[in-house]
Amino acid sequence: MEPVTHFLTGACLSRTGFNRKTAYATLAMTLAAEAPDIDVFWGFRGPVTGFQHHRGITHTLLGAPFVALAVVGLVWLIHRWRKKPPALAPRWGLLWLFAFIAVLSHLLLDYTNSYGLRPFFPFNPHWYAWSIVSIFDPVIFLALLASFFMPWIFGLTDREIGVRRTRFPNNFPGRGWSIAALIFIVLWWSLRNAEHAHAITLVRNGGYISQPITRINAEPAMIDPFAWRVVAEIPDDYRVIEVHTLHDDVGTDTAQTIYKPEVTPAVAAAKQSYLGRVYLDWSMFPLVTDVGNAPAPDAWLPRPGWHTIEFQDMRFYNPITGSSPLSAWAYVDSDNRVEAMFMGGHEQK
Repeated sequence: MEPVTHFLTGACLSRTGFNRKTAYATLAMTLAAEAPDIDVFWGFRGPVTGFQHHRGITHTLLGAPFVALAVVGLVWLIHRWRKKPPALAPRWGLLWLFAFIAVLSHLLLDYTNSYGLRPFFPFNPHWYAWSIVSIFDPVIFLALLASFFMPWIFGLTDREIGVRRTRFPNNFPGRGWSIAALIFIVLWWSLRNAEHAHAITLVRNGGYISQPITRINAEPAMIDPFAWRVVAEIPDDYRVIEVHTLHDDVGTDTAQTIYKPEVTPAVAAAKQSYLGRVYLDWSMFPLVTDVGNAPAPDAWLPRPGWHTIEFQDMRFYNPITGSSPLSAWAYVDSDNRVEAMFMGGHEQK
């Protein structure tokens, strides 16, 4: 998920009652809920290196305890720097446990979208993706946001009508709203999980594809839980079908067939490159195309006789533009040597 949702999730978790147990619980859990994304700094070594290590060791069950420990270490430094002691005494072992829970929330949120993660790396490098929500889910975002604003709004209303507020030691408002927000998110996931499975079943068992399906998945719409784009792989091509599960509507009239391109010598060389190995390790539905001497977007022009090889993943395929936002390109020379690699308009040096 995007960073703000992670931060809000950590803070929301803390407000369910963890913040009543030890000082700095909200600070530690908010930071820990986003801390695994520190791996973005690998991007300074190039886009392919950043792509290789994104959702790497910091997004694993092995790395999670150490990420939590680093966050608690940072909070300890802040505690030592402060001159005024907090209202609650810090309990550092408990704070590490709470930070660890927040790190696990990051892994869970990342697992729910199509990009996925490798939770058992390095023992098992397989990518796992639930594919039930978008990388940014407005419904989840608003539910988390409401859990923070609603107590303030109701408190403002109480003050306007003169309601006397009862104060207790270590009183932390908003607990009920935070619990309600997390329960709502679980119910939202449950609905989307059911419709995700329903969309796949409609295509798999509806007789729309006569050839044996080797792999199939459904990609979510950002808001509508009943709108899905099903990608089915058969030996020679991919089928992309829009499905609306509320009415069992399978859009076969608008379905697209994307044939798997020929594996030219240039494609074979690109697949063996650093970019090819990293991309194909991550991709669920790879499409590797030799587009001839055409330039890659935001890259320099290839030399005469070179081949431009495009890497796409059909999970992110846009039927309107015919492209993917997570595409990559390799330039292969006339001797089938990879001369350059690009992702996101940046060259891997």
